[in-house]
Amino acid sequence: MANLLRCQRIGCNATFTENDNPDNSCTYHESPFFHDGMKEWSCCKKRSHDFSLFLEIPGCKTGKHTTEKPVIAKAPAAPKAAIKTSTPTASVSAKDACPRCRQGFFCSDHGSQVKDMNSKPSYQVQSTQEEGTSYLQESVKAPVKKIVDINQPQTCKNKGCGQTFKEIDNHETACNYHPGPAVFHDRMRGWKCCDIHVKEFDEFIAIPPCTKGWHNADAAS
Repeated sequence: MANLLRCQRIGCNATFTENDNPDNSCTYHESPFFHDGMKEWSCCKKRSHDFSLFLEIPGCKTGKHTTEKPVIAKAPAAPKAAIKTSTPTASVSAKDACPRCRQGFFCSDHGSQVKDMNSKPSYQVQSTQEEGTSYLQESVKAPVKKIVDINQPQTCKNKGCGQTFKEIDNHETACNYHPGPAVFHDRMRGWKCCDIHVKEFDEFIAIPPCTKGWHNADAAS
């Protein structure tokens, strides 16, 4: 009896033999990509937020079964402008591992700076300056769609989370985080989203997240 082989194409998972593998016997999908909690098949553009429903979308390609695992392409990284910095490269890994730096808070050990999230906007700005700023923001915020392996470990950038996750395990209640903004005023630190304020920074870090949602490796900093 011929050995049964398992098809490795995404969306198929059927069994077959080398002698019984005709054309169009396999129905499958090409590479998926994930962005802002949305899951989409690159081949047919069908999408879903729910991963289980996403996997149930019928394949749109046909061909022969194969035991070769598909290669999921990753989007090329956007070119970055060269920036001079005095920060030693050795501190980068330590900074990534630091819970304060990963959540975007001030850290005296690695030189991280807290962004002023409570600064009041100036209303004495000329219209030409506003238009120039708006144009610059639109240029900077141009979204870059990237393709991620569903089993690739990523770091969640949501405030108060910083956990490592895989997109295959991501869902609408996977992340516990603060939608913010953070509040720093008169030596008090807290979160506007849950209206909790403390004096010590360690107490501020320990404030439990108040919101559940999807992990996001591309959250705005």
